Amino acid sequence: MTVPIDLTTLTIKKAHDHLMRGDFSALDLAEGYLQNIEAKNKELNAFLEVYANVREQAKEADKRIKAGTATLLTGIPIALKDNILVKGEQVSASSRILEGYRASYDSTVVVKLKAAGVVLLGRTNMDEFAMGSSTETSAFGPSKNPFDTSRIPGGSSGGSASAVAGDLALAAVGTDTGGSVRQPASFCGLVGLKNTYGSISRNGLIAMGSSLDIAGPITKTVEDAEIIFNCLKGKDVLDSTSIELKAESGKLKVKEMTIGVPRNFLEMKGIDADVLANFDASVEKLKALGCKIIDISLPTVPHSLAVYYIIMPAELSTNLSRFDGVKFGLHKDGQNLLEDYLRTRTEGFGKEARRRLLLGAYVLSSGYYDAYYRKAISVRTMIEQEFSEVFKTVDVIVTPTTPTPAFKIGEKTQDPLSMYLADIFTVPANIAAIPAISVPSGFVEREGKRLPLGLQLMGAYGQDALLFEVGKSFEGV
Repeated sequence: MTVPIDLTTLTIKKAHDHLMRGDFSALDLAEGYLQNIEAKNKELNAFLEVYANVREQAKEADKRIKAGTATLLTGIPIALKDNILVKGEQVSASSRILEGYRASYDSTVVVKLKAAGVVLLGRTNMDEFAMGSSTETSAFGPSKNPFDTSRIPGGSSGGSASAVAGDLALAAVGTDTGGSVRQPASFCGLVGLKNTYGSISRNGLIAMGSSLDIAGPITKTVEDAEIIFNCLKGKDVLDSTSIELKAESGKLKVKEMTIGVPRNFLEMKGIDADVLANFDASVEKLKALGCKIIDISLPTVPHSLAVYYIIMPAELSTNLSRFDGVKFGLHKDGQNLLEDYLRTRTEGFGKEARRRLLLGAYVLSSGYYDAYYRKAISVRTMIEQEFSEVFKTVDVIVTPTTPTPAFKIGEKTQDPLSMYLADIFTVPANIAAIPAISVPSGFVEREGKRLPLGLQLMGAYGQDALLFEVGKSFEGV
């Protein structure tokens, strides 16, 4: 190793340049992260497992670099959320019900990462089946926030955010169903991308809410998020909902953009005063970039959370019906087949998973389907149309990413509704299938610790590239 590796300031582009110059090897880089994992993971609980072949992957990356066939991501150590399938490796969605299960194939996300020469470090902790906003519903205990280990890193991709913020990985790929990439990114001072629905294949992701789920990167910079997105995006024959995003052309310059601020959405109770002050300061930064700032009205969008907590459990209850202990995962013997199912699912699923499964079954049941599920679908259409109309007059909509900074571990576990409200600003983008990105916007102080905050940028359907441009400009202010 000819150049010391400073993992705290490393980005994908910087690491790539070092690797190309021969300043250090992919194996050296992987060793640096493995040492950090060894030193820090016991406290952070970010990784559930480090893959046994990390060094072999790094050596293969070095061969590609030497042969001149490296991509921008070759040799880059990346963590994967524990609901993304890697052939032959364990995957549990942080649930006991998938105890001992090993993936029989690679997800499309992993196929593309492997093709690029990425070094896959291991699987990271998460809320059970992505059900949660704090990583506290994991069957393997909560992950911790590197900025203050008494606090949560967010969820459900909390282990992924903790790993990147703690320099246990250079980047991570998580999943976002209602904010599960953006919210932990905000709590951990990182960039989190929820791209346009369908722009990255869901093949090989353990499903939660199929009409809401999307894989996305958690990174240190907007440029890093864009690099990973460009690697993963594209239509996939194995996912009928996947799309090919149209090439961007003739887009407005950032200084010519109109930014919409939904004031009605920001006047609700429960939003931290420091968060609002930080948001106002962030809007001033956008104004300084030359953006035109206008107030907009999104009267139906505040209902997104209620819609989400009907649609998501409904889809979840359907998706999780396959976990019955018959073909794979945990199995508990009973007196008969029904008791097998009851024992397996009761012992295999945690409290929050059982709560949402029951809720989903209820809203889909006879007599309640029209009253709840069908009505939620109708309101979802209204929300989609509302965004579509607003994006005729603005290029980007901004909100805080979260209503508060990261909260203490255990603070909200006895109050599910309070926990659900942590996703108030992030859920609308999933409901409307539009892209959104969280970028670091500053810090607040709590009990002597500096806690990160994030600014959320939302764009029209398919306008992911626009968000990268605004995000990169905002980073530079």
